[in-house]
Amino acid sequence: MTTLLDAPVDTSAWTIGPPRLLAGLDRAERLDAAAHLATHGPLPGSDLRLLLGHLDAARLTGRGGAGFPLAAKLRALTGGARRVVVNGTESEPTSRKDRTLLRRTPHLVLDGALAVAHATGAREVAVAVHDERSAESVRAAAAERPDGRQVRVHLTAGGFVSGEARAVVRALDGGPALPPGRRTPPTATGTLVSNVETFAQLALLLRLGPRRFADTGTHAEPGTALLTIGGAVARPGVVEIPLGTPLGIVLAAAGAPVLPQAVVVGGYHGSWLAPLPQLRLGREGVAAAGGTFGAGVVLVLDGATCALGELATVTGWLAAESAGQCGPCRFGLSALAADVAALAAGRPAVAAAFGHARTVDGRGACSHPSGAARFVTSGLHLLQDEADQHLAYGGCGRPVLGQLPVGGAR
Repeated sequence: MTTLLDAPVDTSAWTIGPPRLLAGLDRAERLDAAAHLATHGPLPGSDLRLLLGHLDAARLTGRGGAGFPLAAKLRALTGGARRVVVNGTESEPTSRKDRTLLRRTPHLVLDGALAVAHATGAREVAVAVHDERSAESVRAAAAERPDGRQVRVHLTAGGFVSGEARAVVRALDGGPALPPGRRTPPTATGTLVSNVETFAQLALLLRLGPRRFADTGTHAEPGTALLTIGGAVARPGVVEIPLGTPLGIVLAAAGAPVLPQAVVVGGYHGSWLAPLPQLRLGREGVAAAGGTFGAGVVLVLDGATCALGELATVTGWLAAESAGQCGPCRFGLSALAADVAALAAGRPAVAAAFGHARTVDGRGACSHPSGAARFVTSGLHLLQDEADQHLAYGGCGRPVLGQLPVGGAR
């Protein structure tokens, strides 16, 4: 009988440098318990003091969109944890890294989550996902483990904003998968939420120790990270890189054009950037270039597509993905999308777009308006020459090829 686990994942996975998170996947589609132990070895025991010491020494940042340090979340649990939540919803439509881990090496993720549960006294590890394939993989992994009885897998509603940590907790508690109006962190109620890759990185850190963990990466950002690379590349997929790897090396390995038109880094709450080969991929390096590393996504646009049309398509999608719970989302994002669509059609709307972006930035009940504003304003700054061409001639003559996708297989 064929199960969902037999179906291939929707991306390839490869590495630049020696694999860590992706170790063993060159030999197997998925690592079961025996293959996982043969690849990574047993997980050493740990308590909260050791956990915090390792996290501090390794300066492990969260691998979710916000990059919030796991150690800071642990310290915010003043009364311990009642629940550890693995946020595997991955609502960013261009990201595949967390699903790759859940579907192909789920034990590494569970190692990290269960280590945190043990250290904090939490009785449950809740794994939240949007897709049945990831859910089935985690259920199968939990059934293979003696500590798997603590693991509960939850299918939550899809949607861009439903992947926000407070939305995930709200869904697990029986409510809608939408961010609540108040910005109270989940740790305030004894729930620790972190994303899939963060827990997998913790499992590596516990095995390697801080010194070996820092053998790769940079001084400020030790270790590796997973990128989802797509758009105009010959080799799309999930790639593990040492943090600080130059963009040019990643683009060459992925088969990108020699002269790309632009890159979008960080997903659709990220930034449009010039494709500078020397740009160092990581939170520090991307921030120095004026962007945000975000969800670890690199999307390449070549000269064949209308980049302004791509921007308009994604902006319209972001407006439609709004929770509609507050004014900046209900009115500001739809106005912003109309501005960018008008500009792509050759009508003057640059000033209006920047004005609407300023209006929504920092004023929503969640980070969605701010992320959308960053995506649009960075795109308009980078594409100024193309916008001038659209205004002068009513367009650029190039089609919109969908190199920035807004849907696809989950």
